[in-house]
Amino acid sequence: MDEITAEPGAGRRQRGEGRGAAARRASRSGGGAGPSMPYITRKIRTYEVLDEEGLELIERNADTVLEEIGIEFREDAEALELWRQAGADVKGERVHFPKGLCRELLKTAPSEFTWHARNPERSVRIGGNATVFAPVYGPPFVRDLDGNRRYATIEDFRNFVKLAYMAPSMHSSGGTVCEPVDIPVNKRHLDMIYSHIKYSDKPFMGSVTAPERAEDSVAMAKLVFGDEFVENNCVMLNLINANSPMVFDETMLGAAKVYARHGQASVISPFILSGAMSPVTVAGTLTQILAEVLAGASFTQLIRPGAPVLFGTFAASISMQSGAPTFGTPEPALVSYGAAQLARRMGLPFRTGGSLCASKVPDAQAAHESANTLNMTLLAGANFVLHAAGWLEGGLAACYEKFMIDQDQLGMMQKMAQGVDLTEDGQAMDAIREVGPGAHYLGCAHTQANFQTAFYRSALADNNSFEQWEIEGRKRIEDRANALCRSWLDSYEAPALEPAIDEALLAFIASRKNSMPDAFT
Repeated sequence: MDEITAEPGAGRRQRGEGRGAAARRASRSGGGAGPSMPYITRKIRTYEVLDEEGLELIERNADTVLEEIGIEFREDAEALELWRQAGADVKGERVHFPKGLCRELLKTAPSEFTWHARNPERSVRIGGNATVFAPVYGPPFVRDLDGNRRYATIEDFRNFVKLAYMAPSMHSSGGTVCEPVDIPVNKRHLDMIYSHIKYSDKPFMGSVTAPERAEDSVAMAKLVFGDEFVENNCVMLNLINANSPMVFDETMLGAAKVYARHGQASVISPFILSGAMSPVTVAGTLTQILAEVLAGASFTQLIRPGAPVLFGTFAASISMQSGAPTFGTPEPALVSYGAAQLARRMGLPFRTGGSLCASKVPDAQAAHESANTLNMTLLAGANFVLHAAGWLEGGLAACYEKFMIDQDQLGMMQKMAQGVDLTEDGQAMDAIREVGPGAHYLGCAHTQANFQTAFYRSALADNNSFEQWEIEGRKRIEDRANALCRSWLDSYEAPALEPAIDEALLAFIASRKNSMPDAFT
């Protein structure tokens, strides 16, 4: 999902988890192995593109879409009956919503919540001023470290989970970081969830490709966290794409019902290629997105009031000549800025953006398009950012070098989000007095005390002289990213996992796999 082919906080304890439970979870996670920055708490203002009049216009138009045009809930009799009981007008598979119904239902949805990791120190906050980065999601192909474009394997999947675990600026190991096509479709979700648990101790996402796979994800999470904890706390985010325009299909509805019933978070994300799956205009696209999110998000509250849900959007434009998706362009940025404002007015956490590009290799096009998208993502105030690293080729490929370059940029976003330091040290008046007119600051006491942390230092950018660059082999950033990636994977050490939990997970996987024949479609 969310692909073109289909589409820490420091261990906050939730109600019901005492100090002893948190300690036990920490002991079985192995603690804080691997460098990690905490999730971002933004200290900079959000950028807004719509005034009050514009926001009210979009909201009125979305209400009209919901009431007069409606949203289809396909091949799910339970969903249709729930809407009928809630007071909606159900005609066949199309649901028409009385004005205000969806917003009324959403009053039970939390505006913020904790997404728990098996290592409590890596748990994160979703909502408010928090921003959480997660890697690429969904590509069937990889561009590997030998320069080959090929189908992804479970080994690639494990590698990307390891890299996400090791990346200091990555707060989640994500979900389907690539599609391991060497395992049958109906069984690969088991290996993917296990990889997230085994090779990382950061928060992870569940499977949504079938209701039974969502159930398996919940069952495996319960083996790690315990039944009661899972039922009362969020341990998984889950991507539920609207089949835009204005359709929720049985697969997404089935997965959403499973996760909502167990109190797990759904990211309701219309998958939009403007001009094909929504109108060509920003206002028209925002209207449709809002209508789809209102319908999908409020549906989770019909299943379980209080279940966490996010206002999500994946928006891209298309080439009107070829129909191919385009990224880093102005219009999707305006859509995301506007959608973020609408989400805040609804009181829901917001998901958008990432490091998106259409380039086939990690070149200048990839850098420009990704930077345009990522900067917008931070300034829009996104709370959850999928595709933050590794995305290439319009989401068809996960790229090792691109992942390393992107995660370096995420560190810059972390620094940017801290805003301006106005403490006594930040004001630097002692430095200005010491240096005076006509001298320099390199040797002053303030510079000496702060030089190690004053500026973000990239692990990949080359800032040396031309001559030094030439002596060192004229290496491009992709070459340096390749070498750093190999070094990370060579030095990777898995976070400890309690043997009894590992054994239980492996036994569950074996039992589930033995219960079903292989299916590759």
